[in-house]
Amino acid sequence: MKAVVYKSTGSWYVTKKEENKFLNARLKGVFKLDGITSSNPVAVGDEVEIEMENETEQTAIITEIFPRRNYINRQSPSHKKQHHILAANIDQSLLFATLKNPRTSQGFIDRFLLTCEAYHVPSMIVFNKTDLYKKKDHEKLKELKEMYESIGYKVVLMSITNGEGVEEVKLLLKDVITLMTGHSGVGKSSFINSILPVKLKTQDISGWSGKGVHTTTFAEMFDLPGGGKIIDTPGMKEFGLVDVTKQELSHYFPEMKKLIGQCQFNNCLHTDEPGCAIKKALEEGRINIMRYTSYWNILDSIDERNY
Repeated sequence: MKAVVYKSTGSWYVTKKEENKFLNARLKGVFKLDGITSSNPVAVGDEVEIEMENETEQTAIITEIFPRRNYINRQSPSHKKQHHILAANIDQSLLFATLKNPRTSQGFIDRFLLTCEAYHVPSMIVFNKTDLYKKKDHEKLKELKEMYESIGYKVVLMSITNGEGVEEVKLLLKDVITLMTGHSGVGKSSFINSILPVKLKTQDISGWSGKGVHTTTFAEMFDLPGGGKIIDTPGMKEFGLVDVTKQELSHYFPEMKKLIGQCQFNNCLHTDEPGCAIKKALEEGRINIMRYTSYWNILDSIDERNY
């Protein structure tokens, strides 16, 4: 039987058969010896072949994982030498970000966006909690929105409290499979509760740290009432890159990618090489200094020994 993985808890998977029936399934032992380098051999969104194991308990065995059309990957938080697949077979990603309570850094946003570029997944940014922002925050938000939109990313400003942007985001989710992610506490679960009949747990921001508290422990897919699916992921503190070399990095910055061929040297890293088209565009204001600084910081963090 063919099924889709809706939830992963590490050892058991919730799968959904074509006739809308859910089954708990576990992995056939041989997969664990099959050279899989990710910390989760089966990811939410995977299409799998299952065989019934126990009719009474409604459990099954996963015997095959079908080829993925795409997936989103990050460095495993618990095993730095391994990667962790957030979700597979998705149409788009939606990153929830906030300027305060908690603050999402531009570095985190850019790492996520470049990972989506690397895996050919269109991505969008939702800046949430706009009702909490003061004048200075709104000025910063305007700057970020203009910067990301000029590169080609869809940006939505949202407040679940006063309803701003909520309907716009709902429309973006219709009839497609969307990965939703962000730090803990950015309001992702509250938004999902506004569009799903089944309510997720939400928690307040931890007062002493200003950081969110994890409420989602495992990735899980939900069917939307009006068509489409969302994959909710646990809140992330950081987003570690996997398999991105220093040489490739600029290819995942859309504003740099279109200029790379104009550099004097094929192996240009766009730092201090002569005849660099990226540095020229930066000086002329065609590349945003904040994005270039982000590129430089990420470039500096890539340890070639890891690849």
